[in-house]
Amino acid sequence: MQATVLILGARGRFGLAAARAFADAGWRVLGQMRPGATAPEDPRIEWLGLGLHDTQALGAAARGAAVVVHALSPAYTHQAWRAEVAPMLEAAIALTRSLDATLMVPGNVYNFGAAMPHVLREDTPQMAQTVKGRIRVAMEARLQHCGVRSVVIRAGDFFGSGRGSWFDLAMARDLQKGRFTYPGRREVPTAWAYLPDLARTFVAVAQRRAQLQSFEVFHFSGYSLTAQQWLDALEPIALAQGWVRPGGHLTLRRMPWPLLRLGAVFNPMWAALVEMRYLWDTPHALANGKLLALIGTEPHTPLEIAVHSALADLGLLEHVPQPTQRSTAAA
Repeated sequence: MQATVLILGARGRFGLAAARAFADAGWRVLGQMRPGATAPEDPRIEWLGLGLHDTQALGAAARGAAVVVHALSPAYTHQAWRAEVAPMLEAAIALTRSLDATLMVPGNVYNFGAAMPHVLREDTPQMAQTVKGRIRVAMEARLQHCGVRSVVIRAGDFFGSGRGSWFDLAMARDLQKGRFTYPGRREVPTAWAYLPDLARTFVAVAQRRAQLQSFEVFHFSGYSLTAQQWLDALEPIALAQGWVRPGGHLTLRRMPWPLLRLGAVFNPMWAALVEMRYLWDTPHALANGKLLALIGTEPHTPLEIAVHSALADLGLLEHVPQPTQRSTAAA
């Protein structure tokens, strides 16, 4: 029998990647979007133009769904997170309860704070000191005690499958001018998740949901990359595109943090960015041993292929052939 998944916020970056990954795996996919929104073209997704908080109508339309993926996220500002995160989560919990389904939520590393160790495991103490970090800790505590089977899959910064992350908004912004802008120190590795890989991981865990406890947290390893590793992956593409002269190199530029700090007094988005700066100066990676014990292998695309696809998604590539190496599994 074909299983059904409901993706909340399926028009968003992660939501659409998840919807496509579940469809690729043969699931019936219901994609929730706000009323009046334009649905992306994908005949495999059944679009539901219903508001998140209209749980009765949404529950009726999604009857039979075995999994609910909470892919909604507010704007990046503190004000939006304080006002919207908890109501969104409560609506997702109520909907999942009405469907007798499993709720799946993407997590991040905000929970751990600036004192986090280099390797993050599911039982690493959570000592969040930021607004977003404390909200994330509260979210997971609520899921643990909500009475609905819930799964958090924690990952690093997103890249691939469109726009809306550090990769496209800052790092790749001036690549066509031969410049690579990096928010942190050159030698500090930080955690990254290529969205198609993370989406396939959600599918793999959903397929094994009967083996799970009422609340589970898994860590998705993805990549732990320094600025130099990003440069090594991007420079062959930059050379082939003519963004740098033959034999040349991308210019590494730092984020203008002093300017952002000054502007944060007046700009809520900049204030939120400055508060999370510590992530770029704190080396970290996610250990995926628990995830591997459940699904066997973690979907993992070689970095050069993932970077190529991410840039193609942004419309930046003109004549670079797609690398031919296949995806591998991350141990």
